[in-house]
Amino acid sequence: MTNRKSELETLRADLTARLSRYEAHQHREGGALDKDFEEQATQTQNDEVVDSLETETRSELAQIEHALARIDNGVGDECESCGEVIDPRRLQVLPYTTVCVDCAED
Repeated sequence: MTNRKSELETLRADLTARLSRYEAHQHREGGALDKDFEEQATQTQNDEVVDSLETETRSELAQIEHALARIDNGVGDECESCGEVIDPRRLQVLPYTTVCVDCAED
């Protein structure tokens, strides 16, 4: 469990750093839009991609926070749907999961 918690904390730090970069991009900390219309179109398209990545990152970060809270409460390896122990192999592949394979498939 400690190893998983450490892995989740590392992942949280990585995602938080990534989120900061996305936010910096969205706030144009690197400078305003280019004066060239074609370049503006490319930059705007990039903004849409970064928006999508930011949304995914926030979602994954929320899942990690939830999993860490469950670990801190001593129930991190139990399925929050059925209460059974989550297969350690599943936790190794998807460390922030909070449900077993059977419940995830339902």
